[in-house]
Amino acid sequence: MKTICLAISLAISLVASAQTKTTIVDSLIHRSNRIGVFKGNVLVMDKGKVIYKAAIGYTDATEKQTLTTAYRFHIGSIAKEFNAVAIMMLKEQGKLSIDDKISKYLTGLPAWADKISIKNLLQYTSGLPNLKWGELKSDGEAMAALKKFDKLDFEPGTQYAYNNSNTLLQRQIIAEITGSSFAEFVTNKMLKPCGMSNSIVDPTDEPLVARSYNNARVQSPMAYPITGWTAVTLDDFYKWEKALESFKLINPQSTREILTPFSPGKQCGLGGGTMDGEKLIYHQHDGTALNYQALLTAYPARGRTIILLTNNKQNTLYDVNKAIEDILDGKPYQQPKKSVLNDFARQLDSLNGNEIIPWYNHLKSKYATEYGFDNESSLNMIGYYYKGKNRIDDAITVFNYNTQLFPKSGNVYDSLADAYNAKGDKEKALLNYKRSVTLDPNNEMAKKIIEELEKK
Repeated sequence: MKTICLAISLAISLVASAQTKTTIVDSLIHRSNRIGVFKGNVLVMDKGKVIYKAAIGYTDATEKQTLTTAYRFHIGSIAKEFNAVAIMMLKEQGKLSIDDKISKYLTGLPAWADKISIKNLLQYTSGLPNLKWGELKSDGEAMAALKKFDKLDFEPGTQYAYNNSNTLLQRQIIAEITGSSFAEFVTNKMLKPCGMSNSIVDPTDEPLVARSYNNARVQSPMAYPITGWTAVTLDDFYKWEKALESFKLINPQSTREILTPFSPGKQCGLGGGTMDGEKLIYHQHDGTALNYQALLTAYPARGRTIILLTNNKQNTLYDVNKAIEDILDGKPYQQPKKSVLNDFARQLDSLNGNEIIPWYNHLKSKYATEYGFDNESSLNMIGYYYKGKNRIDDAITVFNYNTQLFPKSGNVYDSLADAYNAKGDKEKALLNYKRSVTLDPNNEMAKKIIEELEKK
């Protein structure tokens, strides 16, 4: 009888704990919405159960109709997971090898097609130039633009350059091999088997599709320079993640292949993550397209998945995600605030290296309560913004200052290490990755990068 009472008491305690977390997450999301840092849809799973699921925001720039969880969102670069998985499906069927040169499947390209492998496309090491996507309106125009280049930016497999020229050719190869469009392949061979009945590739005027818009309430056109972009609901996105974790479409070896970047800290087919043997233990991927942003974070062994979808980009999804994770872990959390990067990107572009920190501190004294100056992610996002523009020394300056402000954070040292790694400074990259792991022993990605760097 005593054992039964204890069991009942424990069950009640667990239910109360889950309810408390749900209430706190709900408060976080609604407060974030009120101060203008998040509009969109949210799904929080923990221990395999729904902790929180909500829609908060509007369907389009008119802000007259509210979102529901049935709405579909573009997910930016996360949609590239579909072409990466499709290629591995075809590999497992014996229809291609990732070491094949692309000229085997695509004709009419310049001589450089004999040098580029499918693996180069997956790892963004092809050397393909980045096209002027704003001037292109179709796959045909994009292919014609590529054919005008008679040489690559670098020898395939020697450097990394993240651009959609690689995505375009991946999708063209899939269509050529299967004899159907990429959209048809995704719909019939991926979405349907995964039960993703509400997802759609390249939506235009279909109902229940959130339209993206900026803070001036200017709506983005639903136009695509290349095709093949899948829009998903919260539930379908979760089904996709579970399909990856259970190896429903491709086996663990193939999953590892597209989870392995060209070098530590670079993007791969599935964004980023780690595996332990034949188990996926961590997966994170973010994406941006127009004013859409999406972030998925999953810890399969813990039954935890957090999905954030917005059609009103504020560059705050990582802050919201971090707060939710802290709530789930029973830790103190910080309320997300407005993004410095989102509101001051033009000024950041105009600053020289030695002007950045004084400008930031002036901004901090002026808008101390409005923006996330008390949060490490504010500078972190600025650092990655500069890193994405290949201003590596400026990124290092920003990340280094962040370590001075938040010396107990493993994440800021991880970011500084990423910048040194991008610069090719192995010694300082290793030093800071190790500092990160010391402060955050759960940083599995940093452990993996340390192991790879020490082999070189």
